[in-house]
Amino acid sequence: MAYEFTKEDLKEIENIKAKYPEVMPATLPTLWVAQRRFGHVEPEVQRLVAATLGLPEAHVHGVANFYTQYYKVKKGKHVLDVCTCLSCQLCGGYDILHHLEDKLGIKAGETTEDGTFTLNQVECLGACGYAPMLQVTNDRYVNHLTKEKVDNLIEKLKNGEELEYEQIKMPQHKNI
Repeated sequence: MAYEFTKEDLKEIENIKAKYPEVMPATLPTLWVAQRRFGHVEPEVQRLVAATLGLPEAHVHGVANFYTQYYKVKKGKHVLDVCTCLSCQLCGGYDILHHLEDKLGIKAGETTEDGTFTLNQVECLGACGYAPMLQVTNDRYVNHLTKEKVDNLIEKLKNGEELEYEQIKMPQHKNI
């Protein structure tokens, strides 16, 4: 498949480049434009980004491979990153992961046959106080997971519903 940016993408990339005195710092946001457009930044997409920015392919490849948020292979429409680090693990992270594996009929690291969901087991997403939790396609965090909450999330995503940001209320401390 030959990858090409749209005119709108190219305009956005030009706006990104204009923010920096040199082009190299535009690599990360341009990779985001590419991932949003193509769903991943496999090597052919990385070459397109390098050519568009006039940078060495090795530089773009190094940046794309350093950051786990850039998908180097095609993923499902919705990527579910389930945290299983210690905090989430102690609060049921593996239970949530296994529930999703059963519900979606895939194992961690796989994509559903219809291309709707990719399920990943990941390390810390920096929200230990809201465990167990997951991230949906590098965007929304879903916190304090239960099997029922996960089932509701899957149905919303299948139906194309927009996910709302979850507001977490901090506990109120009484002055002593």
